[in-house]
Amino acid sequence: RHPLATFFHLFFRVSAIITYLFCDWFSNSFVACFVTILLLLSFDFWSVKNVTGRLLVGLRWWNQIDEDGKSHWVFEAKRVPTIAASTEAEARIFWLGLIICPVIWTMFFFSTLFSLKLKWLALVIAGISLQTANLYGYIHCKVGGQKSIGRVTSRFFVTADVPKRPPRRISEDHTEEHGKTGTR
Repeated sequence: RHPLATFFHLFFRVSAIITYLFCDWFSNSFVACFVTILLLLSFDFWSVKNVTGRLLVGLRWWNQIDEDGKSHWVFEAKRVPTIAASTEAEARIFWLGLIICPVIWTMFFFSTLFSLKLKWLALVIAGISLQTANLYGYIHCKVGGQKSIGRVTSRFFVTADVPKRPPRRISEDHTEEHGKTGTR
């Protein structure tokens, strides 16, 4: 069980949203609100990417640059033989937080756009970007690092079979890498 990781997985996300909603009540300084929310979003991105994803669901992703200067995305899934009830609850909390928050920031985008509060638009776009980047990385980890998630889901619904995954490498710490996909 990882109650502290579960707490911080939700703490930074919810704090950023609450601060965005009620910042005008506590401060008249746009810059202070902007910096506070951006720091909360950055802490959330770092903690989810580097700590809570690994502890709560056994998934990890990162980007590495090879000698030629090419960028490679690596998606990794830890083999877990059995999942206890407590970790199932933690995994549900992880995925719900990972999916719901980008939706909330997208709603903030449209409300900011339609209410013409354009000074907040950059912050909302940063929120969407950071939240969606983590969601995208963890979906790739979960699906198996395949190049097209759409192909996987369409194959799943058409054939009702589990999609075939690429061969995996097991590292010394008993994690499996799905391979390097996508080059920039």
